[in-house]
Amino acid sequence: MSSLHDFATWEPLLRILRITHAKTLAAQGGHVAGRIGQSSWSVPLQRLRPQPGRAMLVSDRQEEFDAIERVQNALPKTADAHIAFTAEIPPSGKTVLHLFNPSPAAYPGIGNAHPGALVLVEDAVPEPWRRLPEPVPGAQPAPSVDLALLERTLRERIPDAIGATEEDIAAAEARLGMALPEEIKVLYRVTRARWEGWGNYETAERVFKAVGFELCSLDDLSIANVSSRHFRWEHGARQVAVNSPDAAVQDLVGSPGWIVIGGTGGGDQVAVDLTPGPRGYTGQIIVLDHEQSIGANHFAESLTDLVLNPNRDWYTGRSWDRLPFAATVHHQSLTSIEAAAHPDLEVLSLGVWDGEPLSLAPVIGLPRLRTLSAYPDTLADPLEIARLTGLEFLELTPEDWRVLLDADAVPRSLSAASISAFSSRDPRPIVALANEILALWDRPLITETVIDGDLGPLPQPQ
Repeated sequence: MSSLHDFATWEPLLRILRITHAKTLAAQGGHVAGRIGQSSWSVPLQRLRPQPGRAMLVSDRQEEFDAIERVQNALPKTADAHIAFTAEIPPSGKTVLHLFNPSPAAYPGIGNAHPGALVLVEDAVPEPWRRLPEPVPGAQPAPSVDLALLERTLRERIPDAIGATEEDIAAAEARLGMALPEEIKVLYRVTRARWEGWGNYETAERVFKAVGFELCSLDDLSIANVSSRHFRWEHGARQVAVNSPDAAVQDLVGSPGWIVIGGTGGGDQVAVDLTPGPRGYTGQIIVLDHEQSIGANHFAESLTDLVLNPNRDWYTGRSWDRLPFAATVHHQSLTSIEAAAHPDLEVLSLGVWDGEPLSLAPVIGLPRLRTLSAYPDTLADPLEIARLTGLEFLELTPEDWRVLLDADAVPRSLSAASISAFSSRDPRPIVALANEILALWDRPLITETVIDGDLGPLPQPQ
């Protein structure tokens, strides 16, 4: 057994938690729970206020940091390593620590010890991540493309730049598995954008100003396909990709025709688009917003256009009105499932609801409905879910899941599932429920390790 399963590894943290939650832990069924990963943690520790007139210092929380680090050092040395726990610590100090060992079929929870989304079909991804670019017959480069003007302008702005050779460009094309657009070849013939050719930030900044963005080197060109945009199942399943007939850029997670050539300096990727929308141009310049997992913003109709007209704003935003493809029934939004029912409906979310529980009858039989998420006390009859034969993702409360499991009515069309529960709920029954769902698909379970220890009686105040 690794030191992760040694009581001594957890003892400093458990002592802090006992002091912070003494009243809760002393009550019948009292427990404290959390999650610790290599790069983050969610543990209910009291945040002390600094003395008036003084900023918070690292030393104010050093005891907490040291206790967390002790556990982190025992975790596997991988970026996604994590462990969830719950502990019972009565006044006697006779502690029972429950460790929930990760399953490759379960995402870690967000901000609590509960499991996140359960992946029921290995390697399954939400529908938008399976979406390929639609063909746009007749798509052409923009009229503004002018290779000679582009090269002349760039050489005037960065006369001392070192350009790539034809062999360099051919090697990049071979690595990417596609030919580069002519404008991009011109760009790299002027500058190969390698740091050793610049030597300092002033030269690099001059190159960035010349092209209108932070140019990456020819060696670092990449494809912004679907694998380049990460997701959590419970978030990705609620996304919809909608291609409008008047869009310049296709609404996609990624495309084999999006070649990343740089960035904005704020974490957003600049790419040349070879799979434009119906109103776009082949070779247009787009920006992939790092805060979005679907779609891209139109930056310029061509690289020539961007170089000749710099200092433009690329951000156009993404519409949050996704009706009729995604709908939320909520006490301050749509007020009935009938209002959400539409042949194109893909995602239905039932949020905070003040009225009588709702029937799913209006959406039964809709051909594209793939995601259902329901808050507590929103469903009149959870068994109606069994009639939603196209669901690939389902998020329910433990009580609603219990109804489906007891009736053997969990839809077998699901690729992933999630249990929605307040973070204050004991993780143990939530984990047990998650394992029941995983077992239906014969997926790896979340295992539990129980460790007994003794912290001694809680010191009495003097």
